[in-house]
Amino acid sequence: MRTAPRASSRAHPRPRRLGPGDRLFLTVVVGIPLLALLVFVWLPALASIGLSFTSWDGLTLSDLHWVGLENYRQIFTDYPPFWPAVTHNVIWLLFTALLPTPFGVFLAYQLDRKIRFTRVYQTAIFIPMVLSLAVVGLIWDIIYNPDYGLLNGVISTVSSGHPIDWLGDPNLNLWAVLVASGWRHTGYIMILYLAGLKGFDPALKEAAALDGANGRQTFMKVVLPAMKPVNIIILVVTVMESLRAFDIVYVLGGGTGSKPGMELLSLLISDNITGESSHIGYGSALAVILLLVSLAAIGTFLFQTFRKEDQ
Repeated sequence: MRTAPRASSRAHPRPRRLGPGDRLFLTVVVGIPLLALLVFVWLPALASIGLSFTSWDGLTLSDLHWVGLENYRQIFTDYPPFWPAVTHNVIWLLFTALLPTPFGVFLAYQLDRKIRFTRVYQTAIFIPMVLSLAVVGLIWDIIYNPDYGLLNGVISTVSSGHPIDWLGDPNLNLWAVLVASGWRHTGYIMILYLAGLKGFDPALKEAAALDGANGRQTFMKVVLPAMKPVNIIILVVTVMESLRAFDIVYVLGGGTGSKPGMELLSLLISDNITGESSHIGYGSALAVILLLVSLAAIGTFLFQTFRKEDQ
């Protein structure tokens, strides 16, 4: 008579307990990033919310006074640069979402089709992304220079007339900065979408081609819906890049947030917090408004997206 085999002790091994070295490693790997996030992101954000209800010049704590909603009231009713800055931020967002972002997606889709010299094109388009926005601003400052700039030089060869002050004209300077920013943003979106396309199943394209779909139909009906996670990332990046635009405008605008035609919320925050006459409470209130606008824009989109998925 056979006896039942003994259950091997190795069939269900006991989970290994973490040793002192493992605990130390996890503490360093997880604890340090969390601590940095708390110190450099959450604490300043909470401090800005608290300071937005105060009047403070940033010198001594004895000058810190509670004013409640007074800063917000003045911003909405008695601060001339505020509403132009809001308008310009909206224009910045619409321009970036409607031109550089779709163009970057278009370039990524074309380069994914294995055309000749793909690597060369990718490198050339992505080079502006390697540069900081401050450096990009300096490059375009030279291009837009009314006296010896490249753009006016090209225009003067085909027509005679006075040189155009691209950055000094309030009707032109915002659009000039948007072109410079879009030049860099296009390469960023191209790389993000191209990375997503590398993981796309080519069998889906082949199936669409067998069903008689052309290139545009294949992209709109097959590729674009399948790239939904990448699309969400691109939208969030576009919104954040548009609302927090600062470096390139600061360089091209001469370091001021109240230059006619180039007012942005981020520059107004900088002017009030780090300017000659510091208004920490006022600048913090502006920062809170910008934070709420960003959260509202991104949160609304994410809510609608996940709501459709649940349905």
